[in-house]
Amino acid sequence: MNKNIFTNVLLISLLGIFFFFPFLGAVHLFDWDEINFAEAAREMILTGNYSRVQINYEIFTEKPPLFFWMQAISMKIFGINEFAARFPNAVCGVFTLITLFLIGNKIKNANFGWLWVLGYLGSFLPHLYFKSGIIDPFFNLFIFLAIYFIINTIDNYKITGVWKYSAFAGMFIGLAILTKGPVGLLIPLLAIFVYWVSVRRSIVSIGNFLICALSAILIASLWFGVETYKNGFKFILEFTERQIAIFSTSDAGHGQPWYYHPIVLFIGCFPISIIALRTFIYYNTDDKELLKYRKWMLILFWVVLILFSIVKTKIVHYSSMCYFPISFLAAYHLHYIIEKTINLNRLTIILLLFIGFVLSFALTALPLIGMNSEKIIPYIDDPFAVSNLQANVYWSGWEILIGIIYFLLILLSIFLITTQSKQKGIYILFFSTAFCMLLYTRLVVPKIELYTQSAAIKFYQSLQGKDVYVNTLGFKSYAQLYYFNKPTIINKLSYDEQWLLTGPIDKDAYFVSKIQDKKEYLQKYPLLKEIKEENGFVFFIRKI
Repeated sequence: MNKNIFTNVLLISLLGIFFFFPFLGAVHLFDWDEINFAEAAREMILTGNYSRVQINYEIFTEKPPLFFWMQAISMKIFGINEFAARFPNAVCGVFTLITLFLIGNKIKNANFGWLWVLGYLGSFLPHLYFKSGIIDPFFNLFIFLAIYFIINTIDNYKITGVWKYSAFAGMFIGLAILTKGPVGLLIPLLAIFVYWVSVRRSIVSIGNFLICALSAILIASLWFGVETYKNGFKFILEFTERQIAIFSTSDAGHGQPWYYHPIVLFIGCFPISIIALRTFIYYNTDDKELLKYRKWMLILFWVVLILFSIVKTKIVHYSSMCYFPISFLAAYHLHYIIEKTINLNRLTIILLLFIGFVLSFALTALPLIGMNSEKIIPYIDDPFAVSNLQANVYWSGWEILIGIIYFLLILLSIFLITTQSKQKGIYILFFSTAFCMLLYTRLVVPKIELYTQSAAIKFYQSLQGKDVYVNTLGFKSYAQLYYFNKPTIINKLSYDEQWLLTGPIDKDAYFVSKIQDKKEYLQKYPLLKEIKEENGFVFFIRKI
């Protein structure tokens, strides 16, 4: 690595550390996925069983263990807390930015690498995911690296020594499978198939294919193979059935229309989603290398978007793999704007202003709603939401400035990009988004959480160390497991809700329901005694 590249990598690393690591523990983990995954890691540590993923000390057949191993290691270092649960993804964020720069520098130059880095760093959802405790950042990085080495394999498949690209491609496919299951193989296979159909020629030798397949199998077998050897095929069959269920059914209440993911990407990936739009049609034929990667990124984008639009279960992060091609396409567009080959067209400017205004308005409106909740409550019919808004939350008033200043910076950046200060305008656009996210996650999100789940979580925490049962009524949650620190010694009868409510329990049982269900549970289960009601939640006890 030469000196200039090393300097750039160092600067990018510092940027990632500055934006991704602060305030990781400023807010509780959010139901479901963040708490679900952290609970799996916590139970690994408590049981000492690192070979099988468990939730509520029962086998969890939805995910392989690689990400939970990372969280468990982090918790061993930092303790079982929010910072530790999110720390691996912050590290992933730094490595992702470095990866984008190195690949961008290789296929074009350092300036292109920086455009790619800034686009990813300075867009809402791509930035936010590195401050979360969910699986997808690592999964997406592994898939992207697999695609990168597949491209290199296809480009050089007749050259001696290309086997190393095939081996790396297989390795990252294997790691993706260990992170999220068979979809880690499905996405690269679909991308390769679409590319092969588009060129209609041989794209890889049998030897390279076998090396890639062997590498993927060896990595994936580090867990799947060992698990099958130790426990037979029963778990693998259950795991496969669970993956099919996620793809074929509207799982866990996450049924959404087919256009769900396009909307999420269009709004959530601002501003790169807007900047990338033109490159779906426009391309410059002068640079064959960039043109080649543009084709692959379009293939990857459409494969992921169509696949997860077909899948019945639709969750925001299912389409997060699209962040890589979108950020590349945005960098591609900006590169030619800086080179003065093209200008920022009118449609792009209008969309940047419109979506920027919508997001800035939302960022400003949330604190305003909190500060004026008593004026809004009469117009809300949902008793749970009404009670949420009655939470005692202090707002200084300065929070609304984040959204206002952000929109002013968007205006300034567009003005500069459309004049002679293009690069300066691009930097302001992306850094303003990154700083906006940094400030908002510290100053506003913790206050928003006080309206939503904070009351329930504090109740669970108050019961830590007590020899009691804790359960939810009428809604699904993992918070009672993680924040109560549910112990490993469990009476199996306690998994039966009816036994907890009516059976001969051997210790006190605590319950949490939502306010709209309070009357029903008190009437149906007279042994329940209400402890208190707070912010939409009702807390009960059933004594021995």
